[in-house]
Amino acid sequence: MRQGAIVVSHMAFAILAFTALSGCEQNNFVPPPPPKVDVGLPVQQNVTRYLDATGNTAPIQTVDLVARVQGVLQSINYKDGSFVKAGTTLFTIEPETYKLKLEQAQAAEAGAQATMKQAEIDYKRQADLVQTHATSQATFDQSVSTRDNAQASLQQAQINTKIAAINYGYTNVAAPFDGIVSAHLVSVGELVGVASPTQLATIVQLDPIYVNFNVNEQDVLRVRAEAKRRGLTTSDLTQLPIEVGLQTEIGYPHKGNLDYAAPTLNQSTGTLAVRGILPNPPNRVLLPGYYVRVRVPFDQQQNALLVPDVALGSDQAGRYVLVVNGENVVEQHKVRTGQVEGDLRVIESGLKPDDRVVIAGLLRAIPGQKVDPQLQKIEPSRATAN
Repeated sequence: MRQGAIVVSHMAFAILAFTALSGCEQNNFVPPPPPKVDVGLPVQQNVTRYLDATGNTAPIQTVDLVARVQGVLQSINYKDGSFVKAGTTLFTIEPETYKLKLEQAQAAEAGAQATMKQAEIDYKRQADLVQTHATSQATFDQSVSTRDNAQASLQQAQINTKIAAINYGYTNVAAPFDGIVSAHLVSVGELVGVASPTQLATIVQLDPIYVNFNVNEQDVLRVRAEAKRRGLTTSDLTQLPIEVGLQTEIGYPHKGNLDYAAPTLNQSTGTLAVRGILPNPPNRVLLPGYYVRVRVPFDQQQNALLVPDVALGSDQAGRYVLVVNGENVVEQHKVRTGQVEGDLRVIESGLKPDDRVVIAGLLRAIPGQKVDPQLQKIEPSRATAN
């Protein structure tokens, strides 16, 4: 009996010891501290608001050079792909034949002038004689008819001379404006202009150059509202500056201005066709057909709020930022974003200047939970290359 009592006593001691140890472990548990996250106040600075678009360049003028008279191509007077000035002769088409036709027409005109002079003299003489009844009315009428026919013949001869001169001028195909001439499409010795005008080459004007792009309906409404606020007219809008950059360039180094906007929106796309014009110096960085980035400054926004672009998240409802409130609890704020300024993004709405925005450690910032915010200064945006 005594031995059994000892066994029971040992078991009771073991149970009491286990219970004591368990209670000790529960009382010593300490929850982990809130995770540290970097927060910063939005940067406030003035920013220029832009319309951003993608467009393509187009020549301001392009003309097919054609043979407007029939003949053998006598010479090609330029180098393929070279720059030529307006009035430069590029092709010569068998001029001798048309020169002779011009001289023939000039001779016929001279003969018609002599006939007209003689008819005019005879008419005046008959007019004097008929007044004194020294000649018949029929003879006078005949002199009038002869004079009128001579005058008509002279006019016809003058017209023939002009036509011959024009055709003779067509034997020299000249550049209508300053531009680059494409490779020639015919060779010396070929017969051109037989059944219809023969294309010889193409000339393209590259300076200045057009940029065509489309603006969506929402941006059109924004610009029109801003124009109304500032008292600008439609003609003023077509003088807005425009900035263009190639896909391989940093920033928007090419400057120009708008010169045309379509009078109506395209109903199928909901966009407005717009065109800008830019100088394109002799190095001709811009060539027709390039895809380019386009932006049009239309407004100056005062004290805009900006946060690092990396601080923005997105879900099905749109863009948001994580903000730490006064109790150090994370909140999710829906925001409407604007353009990028360097490394920062403009926040159009949904954020206040004193909001502490989570800018680092976003994975540790869970909405509804506490964090340990570490205040950091957000540097103002670095100016993008122009």
